[in-house]
Amino acid sequence: MAPYRRAADLPQVIPVFPLDGALLLPGGDLPLQIFEPRYLNMIDDVMAGDRIVGMIQTKPGGDRTRPILADVGCAGRITSYAETSDGRYLITLTGICRFEAGAELNLKTPYRQVRAVYDRFEADLAEDEATQAEESARKRFATALKRYLNRRELDIDWETAAAAPLEALVNSLSMGLPFDPAEKQALLEAPDLSGRFDALTTLLEIDALEDGDDGGHSVQ
Repeated sequence: MAPYRRAADLPQVIPVFPLDGALLLPGGDLPLQIFEPRYLNMIDDVMAGDRIVGMIQTKPGGDRTRPILADVGCAGRITSYAETSDGRYLITLTGICRFEAGAELNLKTPYRQVRAVYDRFEADLAEDEATQAEESARKRFATALKRYLNRRELDIDWETAAAAPLEALVNSLSMGLPFDPAEKQALLEAPDLSGRFDALTTLLEIDALEDGDDGGHSVQ
C-alpha cells in the first residue's frame, strides 16, 4: 500500500465509480467486477497512474444516466487486478480515506471525475483507531447482530468475529451486510469508528423491530 500519511499525499482529482449499495470503508477490501466500457477505460487509466478510484453512491434526482453524486465517498487503491478471457476486470479496492465530493470536472473522459476534499476525514489515514467498546455496548451489539442474522437466515464465523479487532469487525459488517443505500451512506458518514459502531448497532436493532423477513441474502 502506498504510504498516504496526510490528506495532501492523496490525489486531489479522482475518478469516481457511482454504485449504490456498494460501501467501501478505510482499511476495507471491496471486490468489484468491471465490465462497462467507460469503467474499463477508467481502470486502464488509473492502473497507469496512482491506482486510486473513488467509490460513491448517488442521491435522488438528476438525470438517470448522470445521477447526482452523494456528498461523501471513499477513495480506494486497486490492490488486486486480473483480466478475464471475455475482457472483464476483476479488481479489489482497498479503502484509504473518505472524501467530500467537490466540484465535478468537465473533462472528455467517459467516466466522471471530481475534486476530492479529504480534510474532514484525515484521521482515516492514522495507523490504528484503537477505539474500545464497553462490555455493555459489545453485549448489546452481539444481541442485535444475532437477531439480525437469524431473521435473514444468515450466519458468520462467531469465533473469528469474537477474536477480530473492533475496527475490522465493524467495517466488514458495515460493508457486507445487505443494508439499503441510505443506511450504507449513514455508516460511511459516521464521524469515526465509535460513531460507526453505534450506528451499526442501531441499524441492527431497528431491523429486529420490523415485521416480515427479507430472507435469502448472503453475507458478501
